[in-house]
Amino acid sequence: MNFSYFRRRWIRPLLRDPLILPFYVPAFLVFLGFGFITPVLPLYVESFEISYRWVGLVLSAQAFGMLLSDLPNGLLLRRLGHKRAMLLGIGALVLARLAFSWAGSVPELFLYRLLSGFGMSLYGVARHAYVTGRAKVATRGRALALFGGLMRIGRFIGPMVGGYLAAGLGLRFSFVISGLVSALGIIFVLTFVSRTPSGERSSSEVAAQDSEVRLFPMLGRQLELLVPAGVGQIFVQMIRSGRGTIIPLYAAGVIGMEVDEIGLMVGIAAAVEMMMFIPAGWLMDNMGRKYALVPSFAIQAIAMALVPLTQSFGALLACASLAGLGNGLSSGGMMTLGADLAPTKGRGEFLGVWRLIGDAGGTGGPAVVGWVADAFALPSAALALGASGMMAALIFGFLLPETRQPESEMASAASS
Repeated sequence: MNFSYFRRRWIRPLLRDPLILPFYVPAFLVFLGFGFITPVLPLYVESFEISYRWVGLVLSAQAFGMLLSDLPNGLLLRRLGHKRAMLLGIGALVLARLAFSWAGSVPELFLYRLLSGFGMSLYGVARHAYVTGRAKVATRGRALALFGGLMRIGRFIGPMVGGYLAAGLGLRFSFVISGLVSALGIIFVLTFVSRTPSGERSSSEVAAQDSEVRLFPMLGRQLELLVPAGVGQIFVQMIRSGRGTIIPLYAAGVIGMEVDEIGLMVGIAAAVEMMMFIPAGWLMDNMGRKYALVPSFAIQAIAMALVPLTQSFGALLACASLAGLGNGLSSGGMMTLGADLAPTKGRGEFLGVWRLIGDAGGTGGPAVVGWVADAFALPSAALALGASGMMAALIFGFLLPETRQPESEMASAASS
């Protein structure tokens, strides 16, 4: 096979694809960097000799920073465009992760996590608007499930490597590697994302994006679906973010596991999770969003409720893997739901609000773990997270209508 065939068959389609190099690759690098610090972060914060309550507050600071900046970032996206917003967001993430490696006090940790939250929010809103405009409606679930799958692959590879690096070189070193790996994403955004402020595919959509948007009237038109979807997402993000806090703390504080063992356990659970993105995408596009979301959060709720019964590496690994299986079943689910609800006019602003709602739950997860663990015990915190997951499953099952667009409507839209 000569090079010209290879270039024509593989390189050119890769360069022309609107999602692979501009969207999937930089997102994977950011997630891989995050995976390096997943098993390390709670233990690193706890090493400052503070209570579980303060550990939870510091870990929640990133979500709090996202919460504060989601809505402004949705408005900022219109001015910056996708490319500059992505670059600024990843840059802030990289700086925050590097700064964590030299932090000398708890207030510093809190401040750097806030900065990380700003970066995560801006990058998240920009990439969500980008993929919503670029992905076909008929395959939206699969496109975003693949995104979720890449996130989980990063979380599979990252924790095991990060755990062994931390065990051999110290907890701080993982943050340096995390920042440097995530910084590689800047190269792909810089090279492959166009500077067009709106990533839409038609002139009518571009015109809609460029026209003035009145935020509250726009949200009012979406209120019937936004309320149940938003409340459900709060509970979703609580169990997702809290799970990443409770399992390392329970493993170290109750079972007595070492950091490399925790990294291995988190990595195995992530491996189970990442295998589910293909069925998740198929279910969302062919059966409906509910067929993936409802069982996903019911399974996670059961897994968290079983954590207090574990007393060994194997038992906790089984719970973590079950939770991973459940979470993998909703790969890209919240992004798909947000894309379904987002209007063409004011897409960035709407997705900023959508992230704001989810990040409210993300802020609550680690905080709930910290407060409940201090007031009662770590097992009680796991039960609280289980209740959050079950509430999410009930809301999506009974209060939210199906948002998947029927095939007849897709065909009608395509022919119009």
